[in-house]
Amino acid sequence: MEKKQTTNLGAIIAALCIVTYLGALVYATVGFYFSIENTRKTAEREFSWIANAAGERAANEGFMTQRYIENIKDTLISSKYIEAIIISGPDGEYAFEKQRHHAVSWINNSPRFINKFVFSNIDHFRLLSIPDMRDVKITGVANAFDLNEFTSILKITLLIILIGFATAFFTLLLQLLSEKHGKKVITPVYTQPAGFENHYGKELDIPYPDMKHPEIGPKGLFSPRSNIGWEEYINDRLESELHRCSSTEKDLVFTIIEFNDLTNDSMFKQSAEEAVLSYTSRDLVFEFGRWGIAVILPGLNLEDAIAKSEHFYQQIMNKFPRGYNQTTNLFIGLTSRAGRLLNANRMIMEAKEALKKARGEKITIIAFKSDPDKYREFISRN
Repeated sequence: MEKKQTTNLGAIIAALCIVTYLGALVYATVGFYFSIENTRKTAEREFSWIANAAGERAANEGFMTQRYIENIKDTLISSKYIEAIIISGPDGEYAFEKQRHHAVSWINNSPRFINKFVFSNIDHFRLLSIPDMRDVKITGVANAFDLNEFTSILKITLLIILIGFATAFFTLLLQLLSEKHGKKVITPVYTQPAGFENHYGKELDIPYPDMKHPEIGPKGLFSPRSNIGWEEYINDRLESELHRCSSTEKDLVFTIIEFNDLTNDSMFKQSAEEAVLSYTSRDLVFEFGRWGIAVILPGLNLEDAIAKSEHFYQQIMNKFPRGYNQTTNLFIGLTSRAGRLLNANRMIMEAKEALKKARGEKITIIAFKSDPDKYREFISRN
């Protein structure tokens, strides 16, 4: 009888180990798949952003001028997965790389992307619309996967396997000890009432795998609802512009506009179009919530941004005299970099605070003003 119980326990342990290892395999497979898909989608968005910037800047700064080349290099460096681009025009081909000779080789004075395992096999291609120029195209190559995410997935997979080994080892050890002393060891089972939080994983510092379903993110550079940027792009673009402005010691203003009496998407789209005309280029204007708009204004100080906001408010009042017959129907919150080294999340938080104060005091425009010296002192203390 005792031998039969030992056999049954061994079978249970073996089954438990198999389930654990299969779970680890499934987790790694699903994690790698979702990571690759996320990398692909992000690379497509980044390439659209770079291509759009290349076309607009060529129209504004001149094709392949020194300023144009520097701006394209900065835009490429700010992307996460695009490794290199090639712009082909009537006068020749121009290559831009994050790391020299990593993604582009030259054959007969013509740049070609290097075929590597780490690069995606998806072709990134777009024709650029540049005044007085024809057949200008841009191509790009992107990373196929995120090595940091792969490393994290492998660590968690290994941890799951080690947990399976540890469970089998200690279960067998308890069995041997019980047989040696002629006693049956009963493993206690712990339960908890409904509503109580289980802290065992937290106390043991076990990072349980988090298998998320793939999210359907935005497609294209602009939202079809408003014809301005998707809200999901704000953080990455703001981080990029902050980095560029801090390196050139320029100011930057972030603005949030909130409408209180819009009734349909058509009015919102018209308001978004007015924001593009009043503030900046379309690729720096984004949706913010259901009836809000966020604007990034690089190279602009707070006073000039307030002036633009006042102009925008007047344009909206003229465009929608019935829908905007009171100042409380529209609120605008602003904040500026003002010589500080800060991240996108901080700027968004400050603009939200200014917007909250505008709503509370029923004032159309309020700016968040910071003291750079006090801010640096605060950062040094924390």
